[in-house]
Amino acid sequence: MNNRPDPKQLSGLLGVVSKKIGIPPEQLKKELEEGKFDSALSSMNSADAAKFRQAVKNPALVEKLMSTPQAKALYQKLTGGK
Repeated sequence: MNNRPDPKQLSGLLGVVSKKIGIPPEQLKKELEEGKFDSALSSMNSADAAKFRQAVKNPALVEKLMSTPQAKALYQKLTGGK
């Protein structure tokens, strides 16, 4: 079973998140690929930012969380089922 997210889904999620935090998707993608989360973190409260920092230090945890039914349902809701 392949737990890797579909590139189309990732692109859609990137678009949704970039709208939410108010930066262009290309900038967000570039920052995430470089391991920089400045734009994402600047729009979060300090408690959420701390949780995010902890999660990104553990890629296995992130992959596990993203493969849960709840995460998949949230993605479907955010992207309108695309």
